[in-house]
Amino acid sequence: MKLEDIYHFFDNPPPTYLCQELAVCYILSVLRQGESYGTELIQRLEAEYPGYRLSDTVLYSAIKFLEDEEAITGYWRKLEGRGRPRRMYQVSPDWQEQADDLKRLWQEYINKRQLN
Repeated sequence: MKLEDIYHFFDNPPPTYLCQELAVCYILSVLRQGESYGTELIQRLEAEYPGYRLSDTVLYSAIKFLEDEEAITGYWRKLEGRGRPRRMYQVSPDWQEQADDLKRLWQEYINKRQLN
């Protein structure tokens, strides 16, 4: 390590990886806007929030949690221009209000982090 490495770290900090709790809130915030699939969720996070990342492991454990809670439903769909069918997810009708509440937590978290 060199002294310039320290300055470089603070000028260009590494991305923050979402934990499962944040991933659940993020996923619901996206799905409240419309259906999506795993790879797209990761890509949207990186595009909309460049300082954040979501690992496949955390993403799919959060999706499994949401499916087990019956918060989201999934189905297979062939997307134009994509090779294999994708597992599409959407918020369950009974979970709309709860999803909005968790979406709000995600937005508050992001807003606080951007202020710092």
